[in-house]
Amino acid sequence: MDVILSSLTHLFTPESLIFLLIGVFVGILFGAIPGMSANLGVTVFLPFTFTLGTVPALLMLCGIFYGANFGGSISAILINTPGTNGACATLLDGYPMAQKGHPLKALDMALVASTFGGTVSALALLFFSPQISKVAMKFGAPEYFALALFGLSIIASVSGKSILKGLVSGCLGMLLATVGIDSVSGVTRFTFGNVMMFRGVNMIAVLLGVYAIAQMISRVNGTEQCVEASTLEGTDRKKDRLTRKEAFSMVPTMAKSSIIGTIIGAIPGTGSAIAAYISYNEAKRTAKPGEHFGEGELRGIAAPESGNNGATASCLIPLLTLGIPGDAVAATLMGAFTMHGLVVGPKLFETSGELVYAIMIGSVLAQFLMFLQGRYLMPVFVKITHIPQNLLTALLMIVCCAGAFAISGSSFEVYIMLVFGVVAYFMNKFGFPAVPIVLGMVLGPIAESNMRNSLALSNGSWLIFVQRPICLLFIILTVVLIVILKRTSKKTGLA
Repeated sequence: MDVILSSLTHLFTPESLIFLLIGVFVGILFGAIPGMSANLGVTVFLPFTFTLGTVPALLMLCGIFYGANFGGSISAILINTPGTNGACATLLDGYPMAQKGHPLKALDMALVASTFGGTVSALALLFFSPQISKVAMKFGAPEYFALALFGLSIIASVSGKSILKGLVSGCLGMLLATVGIDSVSGVTRFTFGNVMMFRGVNMIAVLLGVYAIAQMISRVNGTEQCVEASTLEGTDRKKDRLTRKEAFSMVPTMAKSSIIGTIIGAIPGTGSAIAAYISYNEAKRTAKPGEHFGEGELRGIAAPESGNNGATASCLIPLLTLGIPGDAVAATLMGAFTMHGLVVGPKLFETSGELVYAIMIGSVLAQFLMFLQGRYLMPVFVKITHIPQNLLTALLMIVCCAGAFAISGSSFEVYIMLVFGVVAYFMNKFGFPAVPIVLGMVLGPIAESNMRNSLALSNGSWLIFVQRPICLLFIILTVVLIVILKRTSKKTGLA
């Protein structure tokens, strides 16, 4: 109790609160701009924390992380371009709802769900870190492979009208993930003698091409319908807001998705994108009569936003308790902790308990600050749809090129983005969905490396995947999901 009281004195200081507020605001901006990810925001502002105290500095960086996950939904809903990986599932229903003239309601739902999921995740970080980290510690290579396999099975549910075309897109994403140096053997694959290909095809560059550039080409050709300002002007703003009744009706979905996201976030190497897709798939699987996912369904926004924000604070659980970063942003934050004199790991709570609890309690506070900022600035975000489409397309092109270049400071990622933008444009014309490409790129490397490591551990025996309880559970869930989707596709006549 003395440690917690002491931590509150570190948290509730003008300096800590101001920089936490700044961090959340910066995070929302970085998340809302395609290409400017949370990791980039944390990296860019890391040098500015050198002169700050430990708690204000780390709270600011964590605030950027949390704010960016909500910010990614803004561009996903308004311009059909996800600002972050975790927002890819949000646009499936968010953008159609905005097209129908309800952008404010979609943004309200994203904000409420993001706050709900982030709060659950932050509370889990504060109260259940040791317990959740123990579960995560039981994940070996077979469990990671089974989890990735379960995630890949979701491709069938986001494939639109043709499961076969969705699988082709997913395989393309997995193929792209194999480019570069093999993490297991160290052999270069599909580099064609190009040194720039040794580090692989950057997922953010592909993401920008598949979603942003392809959409811009479609808009220039007039084949993509955008959210027009005239549609918004003819909408009653009061009626377009999310009602309390609608928000409360989403609580079961948000609760389930938040728990899914929290658990997945606590498992190192997963991340918000996987949490968002699994949450979306679970909501779609339990769809009620009259709910049409992919056409502007509220639950289609509530589920992925609760899931991807549920994976934010919880990814710090293995970092703080075990010294294992949960994702790329957590790895950057690990460097920030070290830079400010905190050695993450089992002894962190013993040596720096006051500071750590201040950061964890601040993570809960950050969610409410994010809600207040999002609520206050929401009308401003909608203004983006009032920008003339030609100007908006040109500005997005510049931002996307800058974002792709900022990935590694090389024009190579810009070329990758442009190439896959053209490829995705023609794929869309022939009915091949883009979402499975992202799933394949995210889950492909996890599945491949852990399958090979598992077989190495078992001397080539595939029985290792059914001899471990957690692994067997995920395999059973995968089979059940495939059977359900197969029956659903027969009923609906999907290919």
